[in-house]
Amino acid sequence: MKTDFSFFGSRRFLPLFGTQFLGAFNDNLLKTAIVVLISYHGLSLNGLSPELLVNMAAGVFILPFFLFSATAGKISERFDKAVIARWIKLAEIGIMLLAGAGFFMHSAGLLMSALFLMGCHSAFFGPLKYSVLPQYLDEHELVGGNGMIEMGTFLAILIGQIIGSLMTQGGPWLTVGLLLGTAVCGWLFSRRMPAAPPGAPHLKLSFNFIGDSVRLVGQAWRIRDVRSAILGISWFWLMGAVYTTQLPTFTRLHLGGNADVYTVMLALFSIGIGLGSVICAKLSHGQLQLGLVLLGSAGMTLFGGDLALGAMSHYHGTLLTLPDFLGQLSSWRHMLDVAMLGFFGGFFTVPLYTWLQLSSPDSFRSQAIAANNIINGFYMVAAALASVLVLRQFDNISYLLLGTAVLNILATAHLLLEAPIIWQQRSHWLKTLLEDRR
Repeated sequence: MKTDFSFFGSRRFLPLFGTQFLGAFNDNLLKTAIVVLISYHGLSLNGLSPELLVNMAAGVFILPFFLFSATAGKISERFDKAVIARWIKLAEIGIMLLAGAGFFMHSAGLLMSALFLMGCHSAFFGPLKYSVLPQYLDEHELVGGNGMIEMGTFLAILIGQIIGSLMTQGGPWLTVGLLLGTAVCGWLFSRRMPAAPPGAPHLKLSFNFIGDSVRLVGQAWRIRDVRSAILGISWFWLMGAVYTTQLPTFTRLHLGGNADVYTVMLALFSIGIGLGSVICAKLSHGQLQLGLVLLGSAGMTLFGGDLALGAMSHYHGTLLTLPDFLGQLSSWRHMLDVAMLGFFGGFFTVPLYTWLQLSSPDSFRSQAIAANNIINGFYMVAAALASVLVLRQFDNISYLLLGTAVLNILATAHLLLEAPIIWQQRSHWLKTLLEDRR
């Protein structure tokens, strides 16, 4: 059965896609604009250094995923998901009004508050956007739906970061207008989402955030397929955190490229993930093809390792402009590595998200995805801490990237021990493809 993405323009999918795309876009508009103000326009808070304040901003945004994901999962299980989406998007409009005041007053306190609230917004929308897909799409459309969601998310991140870094030059009116306009458009898309009845309408809610989180992860861990999917997805986010966090410094110190070169590399990575997600869905032919996870893992190790090996030494000299960088033959190898790293990342993650959705009971799906978000957060924090330790020891980003690519082999081996079905289905996608061509 072929994946034709005919569902994309339907009311079953397009309003959800637009809602999540604009939400991810606005997240990155706001985060990037705040980082630019801190780094280049003197935004400060209680005398903290710009470097510390930038890291504080990252922590402020991710904190709600630890605090509120369990509650978000329960709410998505307890009430109609389309109604929840509309309330979340209304809240986003209010958050952007608060951020607007922060931009006009040049207030780091208000902007950090808005960033924390946008983290809450994303923490509550995350379980909803993945758990509602099986309600909106038929099973043979689910892989394609996940592929489109992944593509949209990473393109929204890319576009949001690029525009966010530029819009502050236009002053607060332009910045606030874009943020508020995006939030309103997201709310309008959410109003078109069809009803999505609750999976567990009698589920009891509580405000014990920490206890709920611990219990939720424990429940998810007892379902073997759910646990395996979460382990794989979380490892993907760990690798993604390492590569995307180090990419700007790696581009400068090892590739010798300026900020324009970094923007191109980030674009290649994001577009690679988007294309990989869509092509993975096409190759799946409307079925869950766990064997594609192995193909994705192999590609990530191959191209991630080659990226590191191709630039082991530090660059010395004047930073290269984009035309100068493109004029060097070795640069095309680096660009191919970054693009293909993202491409095979799409192959790795799309089947795992689909597996998580299909292996979760209807009454627990939102909570399983919330548990996934909590573990993802821990893995990304672990990536940051491990990166600091490795770089202090070796002072060479290429060693860190190479080590991550090698560890991917071990992580995949562990995933295969947890879920032998992935190995058992290693060539099923290829057989399906060949049969379809006959």
